[in-house]
Amino acid sequence: MDQASEFLNALNSHFFNANKRLFWGYLLTTLLLVALVWFRQKRHVPFLKFLFPKKVWLHPSAKIDYSVWLINNLVKILVILPLLFSAAPIAIWLSQSMEAVFGDIPNVTHNRTIILVSFTLLVFLLDDFSRFFLHWIMHKVPLLWSLHKVHHSAEVLTPFTVYRLHPLESALYACRLVLSQGFAIGIGFYLFGHKLALYDILGANVFVFLFNLFGSNLRHSHVWLSWGDRIENWFISPAQHQIHHSNSHAHYDKNLGAALSIWDRLFGTFLPASSVTTPLKFGVGEQPHGKLTALYLRPLFDMYNNLKNGFKSGNTASKQVHKEG
Repeated sequence: MDQASEFLNALNSHFFNANKRLFWGYLLTTLLLVALVWFRQKRHVPFLKFLFPKKVWLHPSAKIDYSVWLINNLVKILVILPLLFSAAPIAIWLSQSMEAVFGDIPNVTHNRTIILVSFTLLVFLLDDFSRFFLHWIMHKVPLLWSLHKVHHSAEVLTPFTVYRLHPLESALYACRLVLSQGFAIGIGFYLFGHKLALYDILGANVFVFLFNLFGSNLRHSHVWLSWGDRIENWFISPAQHQIHHSNSHAHYDKNLGAALSIWDRLFGTFLPASSVTTPLKFGVGEQPHGKLTALYLRPLFDMYNNLKNGFKSGNTASKQVHKEG
């Protein structure tokens, strides 16, 4: 009964926790952005049909997304969360290591505003870069691409597609979060001591809150929303992430960033939405995850074969899987 209660609370938290993409406030602003796009581009189509096209929301791929969302919430409670380590030991180790290397320094500043802004920005930047870097590795290492192509096998995009992840990939991202938070707290404690504080809105980092507020749910959707080249040089737009899901060869391994596009520019994986002139198609060639059981089991067999046969040189992971299709 306790586990059932935890499961229901986990589902409920998606709509009432500002750290979750499906938080009701983000859904409301998403609705407003969709209305703006509809008003400017598609007024000849009834709004509800534009918002909820059956060919997208009732597509077999979308139905798998809904099932995976439910199953993975249960897996997270039963398997992933009990195995996670704490960020506290990492923070303590890093702070003590910095003190041993650089010496004990007086707090850099006692100004609360400077501490709040600096630490909030540090947490956000470490989180965003670590997301990008793990995502980049997922695309470049065939063993990890076996897991990540579950996400890319979606043939249509809905806000639930963000949760279309193999549980092993979810575990990796959860570990990434703990590591990035541990490093941020360790650095922050070394610089600012016990005065460490964070700007948040409803419990979410203010930068994360703003990222989710301005269309994060449209990243996985049928609604094309571009910020324009100038803004997209710095921030990933929903349209840019849709390009990332494209099965076109020209779009492989592009726009791997979460919020900031500066990492893509540094790694040579940046592509503006203005470069796209034709409608996008999604998926990974042969569509190996058309069934729920295959989505969970096939990556394990693919990983085994990768380990057995060794990595093929000269190809990125995503190029290999698209060639298979």
